[in-house]
Amino acid sequence: MTRAAATYVEETRFGFWFLQSHTWQHHVLRVAIDDLRRLLDTPLPEDACLLDAGCGQGKSFGLLQRTFAPARMIGLDADPHSLDLARAEAGRLGLDVELIASDCARIELADASVDILFCHQTFHHLVEQERALAEFWRVLKPGGWLLFAESTKAYIDTWVIRWLFRHPMQVQKSAAEYLDMLRAQGFAFGDGNVSYPYLWWSRSRDFGLLERFGLQRPKAVGQREETLVNVAARKPLASPTWASPSA
Repeated sequence: MTRAAATYVEETRFGFWFLQSHTWQHHVLRVAIDDLRRLLDTPLPEDACLLDAGCGQGKSFGLLQRTFAPARMIGLDADPHSLDLARAEAGRLGLDVELIASDCARIELADASVDILFCHQTFHHLVEQERALAEFWRVLKPGGWLLFAESTKAYIDTWVIRWLFRHPMQVQKSAAEYLDMLRAQGFAFGDGNVSYPYLWWSRSRDFGLLERFGLQRPKAVGQREETLVNVAARKPLASPTWASPSA
């Protein structure tokens, strides 16, 4: 497969290593998946098909299986080496995961074929964000859920992250801008489907130490610049703006 270098920005060597770490799995992935499950307000189908868009090295597979128990799980990533590691991770866990070498802006799945689409810390690597979101909309069934967890520009555009990782800075968004983008595509969600985690690792200016030592009072939502946004967004059962490309 030829890498779609123009549509996503690859991880640095440090970033690739970090995505294998216990910190990533326990303090980032696990926390996000548990929070996204809490944000769902309708039961999931028992025979659900779950797509992990930007599955990387597959460290989410076990957590997703435990939390959502999908009947079918698909992992998608544009990086061949990551997919090799994801395949090994699925084998280690004894999970049957279908792996697709594809870009999020060009998903090689049929229209309305997915019940749950998990997109965790992937969007800020994508150059063609609107095109990727349109693909998410296309492959989701009416009534399907997009579980979207992202770091915002306030986090990505800090010296620590710029030093250690690589991102397309021209497309980074605030929490409000990500929510606006989801609504513009047609996704439906209310206040109860959105959370703004303010986790220590996302606060790269001080990692929360000023609050921990009592040198700064905690700021509530609306009083701070959000570093993370989690959304459980639903594709409505009636989707008049959606049509198959073949229609």
